[in-house]
Amino acid sequence: MLVYKFGGTSVGSVLNMNHVKEIISTGGKKVVVLSAMSGTTNALVEISCLIKAKDTAQAEKQIKTLQATYVATVQELIQNETFQQDTQDYVASIFRALLETVTQPYSQWLHNTIVANGELLSTYMFSRLLLQDGVDAALLPALEFMRIDRSSEPDNFYIKQNLERLIAQTPDAEVYITQGFICLDADGVITNLQRGGSDYTATIIGAAIKAEEVQIWTDIDGFHNNDPRFVEDTKALSHLSYDEAAELAYFGAKILHPQTVMPVCTLDIPLRLKNTMDPDAHGTLITNKVHGEGIKAIAAKDNITAIKIKSVRMLLAHGFLKKVFEVFEKYETSIDMITTSEIAVSLTIDDTTHLEAIVEELDKFATVAIDDYMSIVCLVGNHIIYHPDTPELFQVLQDVNVRMIAYGGSNNNISLLVNTSDKLETLQKLQRYVFEESVVAL
Repeated sequence: MLVYKFGGTSVGSVLNMNHVKEIISTGGKKVVVLSAMSGTTNALVEISCLIKAKDTAQAEKQIKTLQATYVATVQELIQNETFQQDTQDYVASIFRALLETVTQPYSQWLHNTIVANGELLSTYMFSRLLLQDGVDAALLPALEFMRIDRSSEPDNFYIKQNLERLIAQTPDAEVYITQGFICLDADGVITNLQRGGSDYTATIIGAAIKAEEVQIWTDIDGFHNNDPRFVEDTKALSHLSYDEAAELAYFGAKILHPQTVMPVCTLDIPLRLKNTMDPDAHGTLITNKVHGEGIKAIAAKDNITAIKIKSVRMLLAHGFLKKVFEVFEKYETSIDMITTSEIAVSLTIDDTTHLEAIVEELDKFATVAIDDYMSIVCLVGNHIIYHPDTPELFQVLQDVNVRMIAYGGSNNNISLLVNTSDKLETLQKLQRYVFEESVVAL
């Protein structure tokens, strides 16, 4: 069985939904994971914020505006009268429930419940489109099998048992439709896998059913060797290893959710990135196989904060680093990069939620300096740190103010910390050096 995942743009219009229907019409059985229609999640988040601000009138107005969009979409998408009425009834029930939330006390549970409606709407509509056109499709409610544990990790045993149970109830179905992103927590309360989590849903399902392959369909033909939003003439990469893809996803390549690779790599399930608008393109195939050495791709991650922590003693005392890490662990704040000297440690974070409290604790045994508006530029490739041309990178960037370098922690990654104002220049210089001048043989 295959697993297909389609993002918000791929199901963002009637034309695109019909295009997705054509893509999944060939081959054997498959599970299809859908995101909300593009723009819907943002609209639902805005509605949630209005409810939190107790702006009832504006929240109701936004809900009715969104409902009108869905009513029009269903009228165009579903032609069969019976299926259209059924779908319109479902849409009406969703928006009735949304209107009821306007006067409820705001909570995280309420926010999660509101935001989940995007995926519920897209999957119901798409499943009815398939049934109308004679496809034997079954809807698998994600909230009946997708659950995370108290560590916010997939509850794999629960997922596998309940997913198999649901599939067994409709064994003759050709296509199983389910929601990405949304899930239950360990207490059975609705939550989600955060933005981009539909990719993660797809590979969790792929691992649970031991899929032949997981395909992530989006609006770009796979990983590119640089960020096409900032650099011209980038090229799609035909192959990546799991490790290379994970590094790129974590350090800013927006095409893939950072945790997506983990569920499938341990089972050696191929992960393929495909372009919904160009289905014949090869895309990027991610497996455990390594293709070439040297720098394959460059990505950038913004909204980085650098923290320099200097020991109050002349030399780093025994236990200093331990105390530093314990502070970040206490506030569940991940560290991206770290470098040390004899009397100081510099590190970066991308989540400043608890920054004030972290600095307050660090001040008890160190002096702390903060720099924001930073970006991490990440260079990825198999055995990149051993490639003979890699050291020349630093000569190429001699005019760029590189604030930190993480080199050697991974064989496949070199990370550079630069001011965000220098990011564009850095990406373009690296593009010319690595890919346009053909200095590095890939």
